[in-house]
Amino acid sequence: MLLIECPYCGPRSEEEFSYGGEAHILRPADPDALNDEQWADYLFMQGNKKGVFYERWVHSHGCRRWFNVARDTLTYEILAIYPMGAAPPKLDERHYV
Repeated sequence: MLLIECPYCGPRSEEEFSYGGEAHILRPADPDALNDEQWADYLFMQGNKKGVFYERWVHSHGCRRWFNVARDTLTYEILAIYPMGAAPPKLDERHYV
């Protein structure tokens, strides 16, 4: 089980949080202009790489606020937690696969 440091409430069990998918994916500026293939690509084609992955999480059983997490998918280690809208932090290269 992960211990996630909510930036607003402090450390909590992962059971209090909900995963929100890959972070830093921009919503299409004009969704009505997309064809079905482009819309499906936006909705369903997310990264799934080994190593550092940037994710969105929400404290669903707490403050209900969203934030971003940089997590190593091989070790489950949380490397950074930062607010929505912020740029991903620069991480030490040893964390990259």
